[in-house]
Amino acid sequence: MLAPHSDPDFGAWGHAPHVHDFHQLLYTPLGHAVIQAGDASHHLSRSVALWLPAGTWHSARFDADSLVAGIGFDADRFDPPAAGPALVPVSDHGRSLLLARLRTQADDTAPSPELYAALTASTLTLPLPEPRSPAATAVAAALVAGPADRRTAEQWAEAHFVSSTTLRRAFVTETGLTFSEWRTRARLNASVELLAGGQMVSAVAHRIGFTSVNGFILAFRRHFGQTPKAFAAQRLLV
Repeated sequence: MLAPHSDPDFGAWGHAPHVHDFHQLLYTPLGHAVIQAGDASHHLSRSVALWLPAGTWHSARFDADSLVAGIGFDADRFDPPAAGPALVPVSDHGRSLLLARLRTQADDTAPSPELYAALTASTLTLPLPEPRSPAATAVAAALVAGPADRRTAEQWAEAHFVSSTTLRRAFVTETGLTFSEWRTRARLNASVELLAGGQMVSAVAHRIGFTSVNGFILAFRRHFGQTPKAFAAQRLLV
């Protein structure tokens, strides 16, 4: 049921808080949506979906022109990729399967194993669009290779003989992300493998370039919907 919201950024459309007895994947092939689950807000688009385990209370808000689709997964047949809400990068293959699924209007909780596999294969990594201009491309590659590098945009720009304004503009126009957000995503993606390998949260935070452990925890939770400690604990149980 649609319920009104007063959020000026997303119009007056949304779903009031509710819960399902099945796992759900929320996807926005058109427009933009924000899903509130617990005290975390998850931003969805055509390249990022959200897993919600059965029993997760959540609400949504979105533009009237947005298309927000939910695909259910029977809790007795499918295991969620994480104990809590988890963002999922949607690949071209995953997108084609999702859209095909939506066109069939099949039973909500009986999707194909192929769709499930495509969506769980890439959980807990953030989409990281690649810039195209030479300087931004070189900086992006360096940030992925060395996420702990703390050089500022101004310092990177000087190293590649462009202005900081040019470099920052390239990231925004070519990737849709600011330089700061792009670097944060690169760092968080690097943290996933380290945490899964059993490294301590504090060690990971410093290894990927965060100046404080608390800053790392807040960023991880904001993007992934769970703390680094919770994520690491899940992986140790696998």
